[in-house]
Amino acid sequence: MQIDADILITWGGIAKKFKKGESIFLEGDHARFYYQILEGSVKMFNTNSDGKEFTQAEFKVGHSFGEPPLFVDEIYPSSAIANQDSIILKLSKEKFLEVLDEYPMFQKQMIVLFAKRIYSKSNTLREIINNTPETRIIGFLKDFKKKNCKENEKIEIPYTRQEIANYTGLRVETVIRTLSKMKTKKMVQIVERKLIY
Repeated sequence: MQIDADILITWGGIAKKFKKGESIFLEGDHARFYYQILEGSVKMFNTNSDGKEFTQAEFKVGHSFGEPPLFVDEIYPSSAIANQDSIILKLSKEKFLEVLDEYPMFQKQMIVLFAKRIYSKSNTLREIINNTPETRIIGFLKDFKKKNCKENEKIEIPYTRQEIANYTGLRVETVIRTLSKMKTKKMVQIVERKLIY
């Protein structure tokens, strides 16, 4: 969701620079701010006790992130870091809720945004629980393609094998092996280590 930056600044929003890899918030922190990306990108993820990372989502310019805990007065269930040097506008929870009261159209946009995210998470969980590594990877590739181009176009997937593993809950070795099999079946192309789907 994108709220006009001028509105957020008028209500007390502050733009803050984050270096690549810098934490915006950590899993377990109390939700106190609405965040919207002006430049760069943000990754939300969880890490298990073995240090294995599972990427929940990536957010780009114009996207907001981390909103659900604001509405239910809970802690963040995931951590968020700048995926690259970024500028993020942050607005206090109290002021954000006042903005939503003042501009009901943003409430409707927030409901649609949450519905899309819940739907996407449900599909992701279904892929993780019920399917083979190949099906998980295809689900990830289709989801990326749906968000970034026409379905019948070939597109370069800008993620490393490790990042694909983080998104799909697989081990990087499994991703490498599965992509190799998918290449043999002509389901994907790998050109100079670049993945095309």
